[in-house]
Amino acid sequence: MDKPTVKQIEEYMTSLSIPEERLNGMSAKDIKGANAKQVSGKHYKDKEIQPWDYIYANNLGYFEGNCVKYVSRWRDKGGIADLQKAIHYLEKLIELENNK
Repeated sequence: MDKPTVKQIEEYMTSLSIPEERLNGMSAKDIKGANAKQVSGKHYKDKEIQPWDYIYANNLGYFEGNCVKYVSRWRDKGGIADLQKAIHYLEKLIELENNK
């Protein structure tokens, strides 16, 4: 997977139309698309940026992305168990990298 260009990231973030108060001065309208809803729970609703947007914008892989997800939500959803899940994904990533 190629790393997205700055232009691609800007176009993607613009397409989200996130409210100005959530973008710290950047212009936007309303949330739309997949970011307009959360299928279950509310653990991502008050985040400045959705974890999946951060993961996409930074071209993170599966293991890194899950670490971001679990660390982002641990206070609002899974507690210490989410931190342990993040550690578990890091352990697997380290194992894979050491075996290269």
